[in-house]
Amino acid sequence: MAIVRNYNAVLIAFATMAAMPLYYTNNVSPFVSAFSMPMFTQQPAMQRTTPSKTDGVEIELPDFDELFGRIREVSPLAAMAIDGKDGGFTDADQMYSSSLKWKKIEANSRRTVHQIEKIDNFQGLGCPIVRFRSSLQGPCVGVKFAEFIMNLDERAKWDPQIQQVDEIYPIYDVDAANIAMDFKYGDCKRLGIGYCQTKSNPIVDGREQLTLCGIQDFTNKSCVIWGTELEEWHNHLFPQDVARHTRAKSHLFATTLQPTGPNSFDVEYVLQLEVGGNLPNFLTTPILVETVKGMFNYAEKIFKNEEIMAPWLRPEKEIQDVMIAERHSLLMPL
Repeated sequence: MAIVRNYNAVLIAFATMAAMPLYYTNNVSPFVSAFSMPMFTQQPAMQRTTPSKTDGVEIELPDFDELFGRIREVSPLAAMAIDGKDGGFTDADQMYSSSLKWKKIEANSRRTVHQIEKIDNFQGLGCPIVRFRSSLQGPCVGVKFAEFIMNLDERAKWDPQIQQVDEIYPIYDVDAANIAMDFKYGDCKRLGIGYCQTKSNPIVDGREQLTLCGIQDFTNKSCVIWGTELEEWHNHLFPQDVARHTRAKSHLFATTLQPTGPNSFDVEYVLQLEVGGNLPNFLTTPILVETVKGMFNYAEKIFKNEEIMAPWLRPEKEIQDVMIAERHSLLMPL
């Protein structure tokens, strides 16, 4: 049990942070058509880049059609939000059926996280993709939910093992991202490269990630918070004043908030995390599940608190001013 707790100490900080539709059994990788193209390209002449707010640092933008195609494939709620449709989980499942074979981990309508599913060894990457569903009371404010994952102060309230999270390279102009997306995926409100580091302990060393993340808002007040790990050719973007640690990778991350009423919303949280090192999935996945559940329990309390949520219901310009004043960063998913 002591060893499990020590593994938990490292993994807790990550747990809240890909050609044809053919499926196999016995833990052999299932492949889906949305994962048919790479999101980034190593050839400089083929890259689509945009300036960051740091002089001389360019951000390579992904193939957004591929990115959101992947998200749509694994998240019916995200597909609904992207298409501008109203409704919750029941509607999403009816509109966007999938032949992916999800395995149920938990299902209890009385719990905050009422459904958890996974697909083992998804896309042959050696780690599962896990999907969480929750229905919360309160206003549907995506940028506030993103803080639980991306803001150091908020993270520290439920994640004692976080060492560092920092938005090292925010995009210079989000309009560049919207143009690259051809305005097909809502309104990109935030985009940047984030760095995350967790604490070491006597059993397991710390982990680090370098991830491109963004927040998309949609006209029906839904929101998709997304992220994906950068490639090895982006390693020069790691902070140079920090010693390197074992690399963890969020191959795909998406959290979708979809309004279901004037004061309620559904949340679908999807994550494929490669923890790194030699930690087995049978140990890491249960810890990841419990950690994400803890984040949702914290979020439930916050969104029910009218006093806390009141500032987030102000006009958008006022919210932006508050975020700048408090230096809330767009960071990386766990």
